[in-house]
Amino acid sequence: MSEFRFKMVIAVRRDIKLSSGKTAAQVAHAAVNCAFASKKKNSKWFKAWYDEGQKKVVVKISSKEDLFDLKHRAELLGLTTSVIIDAGLTEIPPGTMTCIGIGPGPEDTIDKVTGDLTLM
Repeated sequence: MSEFRFKMVIAVRRDIKLSSGKTAAQVAHAAVNCAFASKKKNSKWFKAWYDEGQKKVVVKISSKEDLFDLKHRAELLGLTTSVIIDAGLTEIPPGTMTCIGIGPGPEDTIDKVTGDLTLM
């Protein structure tokens, strides 16, 4: 398939210090949570995303405030979101919000929320 119509975006806070492994785990949590939530909330978008190969993009955000802004804007457009809150067992304090998953959903809709963010 040469073109994706659906995608999921995970935005990771860069104002907290996470190792590469911790970052990967947090991104995976967001992707799994969004996939399960989307399958229930909007099975049509989930199926289209799944069938075309489950495109996922990881981007950077600067702060917890940016995370809340993305969540608000995404939900206004009917997109599934999942904020990941760490249990604090390894590198960061309990309750730290590390990232947000958005989607899956139509690429053009998600780009309205995350299209100006830089790739990780």
